[in-house]
Amino acid sequence: MSSSDNVSLSTCSSGSIESRRSRGRHVEEESTSSGGWVAADVRNQSSLFRWSHLLNSWLNCTPIIAKGVSGGIVSLERVSAIDRVCHGQERATEKFFYMYMCHFSQLHVRLPLDDFTMGVLRALNVAPTQLHLNIWAYMQAFRVLCQSAYLQPSRYAFLYFYDTRSRQPTTWLSLISRPSISRLVAFSQSFKHFKDGYFKVVVKEEGKSHFLNADGSKKFPFSWTGTPSRYRDMGTDELSAGDKVVVETLMKFIDKLSTKGLVRVYNSMHPIIDIEGHMAQSGKKNLALFQTLRKEMAAKAKEAGKTDVPNLQESLVEVHVHDGIKRKAELPPRPDKGKDVKKVRAALLGSGPVSGAGSANRNICQKRYYDQPPRYHHQLH
Repeated sequence: MSSSDNVSLSTCSSGSIESRRSRGRHVEEESTSSGGWVAADVRNQSSLFRWSHLLNSWLNCTPIIAKGVSGGIVSLERVSAIDRVCHGQERATEKFFYMYMCHFSQLHVRLPLDDFTMGVLRALNVAPTQLHLNIWAYMQAFRVLCQSAYLQPSRYAFLYFYDTRSRQPTTWLSLISRPSISRLVAFSQSFKHFKDGYFKVVVKEEGKSHFLNADGSKKFPFSWTGTPSRYRDMGTDELSAGDKVVVETLMKFIDKLSTKGLVRVYNSMHPIIDIEGHMAQSGKKNLALFQTLRKEMAAKAKEAGKTDVPNLQESLVEVHVHDGIKRKAELPPRPDKGKDVKKVRAALLGSGPVSGAGSANRNICQKRYYDQPPRYHHQLH
């Protein structure tokens, strides 16, 4: 879902509120090197996608680009044997950033990133791969929950529910749920097997407006930064009027909601029905509140003359169409579904030692992504 689909029912943040929020946050420019400030497990992790045909095999099975957006906005490229996810861009001739395969295969992120997602990355001062996958899951769940309730997802409304946990040397940034106000359960207690599944996203001329500002600056950090911004015990006085509406509305839910269930909604043909199903599992009070809330917010939107408020009656991502019949692209739940990258690695490279690209198994689609259409053919280098 693109940022243009989001319609705000609230006012924008004022300059004074923004100033208070930024006070005490440590923000620095992107790194241009991979020195000792990065943890060893990050510095030493090479990419699975060192050969173009391996990346191509996976891309042919997994959608990357949002509905209605040209695939020409980016070029998805392999990673050399010496490059690392934390490296800077001092030798690059084109602007690029890294993404993990799990962003797309498990969490259903699509390019270009929407304003909410880029806003969180800016606020935290981190690159996409620097933010832990569990936090990406929280963001995806938060976004779909807000939009299903006719609310505008915003970076500070999201960050209100979390505290940052920075570590030195720098590693993947985690957010800690604030126990008394948290409304989402963690996507995975231990999100593993993602670290070597990264590839380059090179911004092409056609895509500059999606990722760069008019002056050429980046809309979010493309490379890892040494000191992510710190957030702790954010108060409601630091929120804009619109952010307060979002926070107060979500605080009405009694029981915690399933992040994993909400993320699955991105692959649903009937998002609201599936959201209501997850609400019912978390508690009848949550379901009743959700249904009442949607009616109230829909009435307010109609009264305000907002006809383009997202109601999530259509699928959020492309679903497989086979013989004219739409099917859910989501795979059935499995006990080991959290080990996606490990399975792909085994499918691509086999279980034995790997000496080169020739040992790859090209039946990756049949291994894990058989429900996804081979639609996206990207230019690879």
